[in-house]
Amino acid sequence: MEGGAAASTPAALPYYVAFSQLLGLTLVAMTGAWLGLYRGGIAWESDLQFNAHPLCMVIGLVFLQGDALLVYRVFRNEAKRTTKVLHGLLHVFALVIALVGLVAVFDYHRKKGYTDLYSLHSWCGILVFVLYLVQWLAGFSFFLFPGAPFSLRSRYRPQHIFFGATIFLLSVGTALLGLKEALLFSLGDKYSAFEPEGVLANVLGLLLACFGGAVLYILTRADWKRPSQAEEQALSMDFKTLTEGDSPGSQ
Repeated sequence: MEGGAAASTPAALPYYVAFSQLLGLTLVAMTGAWLGLYRGGIAWESDLQFNAHPLCMVIGLVFLQGDALLVYRVFRNEAKRTTKVLHGLLHVFALVIALVGLVAVFDYHRKKGYTDLYSLHSWCGILVFVLYLVQWLAGFSFFLFPGAPFSLRSRYRPQHIFFGATIFLLSVGTALLGLKEALLFSLGDKYSAFEPEGVLANVLGLLLACFGGAVLYILTRADWKRPSQAEEQALSMDFKTLTEGDSPGSQ
């Protein structure tokens, strides 16, 4: 750790992080298994192009987005700059993969002559993607761009944290809507007959909810937040001095 001794890691945190990763990897694997066993797999230049959409969205806007949010809990003692870059890169990978998923579904609809953007799932999906893109651009401008004043960073940080968690929660909810929509389209009345695909997809939905819950629990534990480093505390004190007229000695 720069500027002081490394802060100790809470005893339970590594176990919760490992559990969240187990849930996330199982979620991705089960999504692939569902598409392979019951939807024929994935192939871009065929009727299987649509299947790239759910897989990309689960990998990008659920799993990778969740991991990006956890970066500041996992890398507690590394340099802040390095952690910010990793946080931003994971979000970039998630955006690119999600964009591939969006292109897949729109291109598939165009080839089939299907209507776009009529369902609640599609409206929520576009909303999530736009918010995610805006969130990344704002985060880059405030926290990675070298010219951003510290005062603006301090004012924007609570909003960035709130919208990050909110967009992640919306992503999980949108994925659940899409999963239910896909089951109703393919199974129809057979869904209520406990068809194997329906059962597997229901388990997949529970994994989505559990992964989302695990990530949010880790994020909301106040005692698991990344401790401030010495230079961050100094900057914060200087900002308070400038804005409130306090002196460092009065803290």
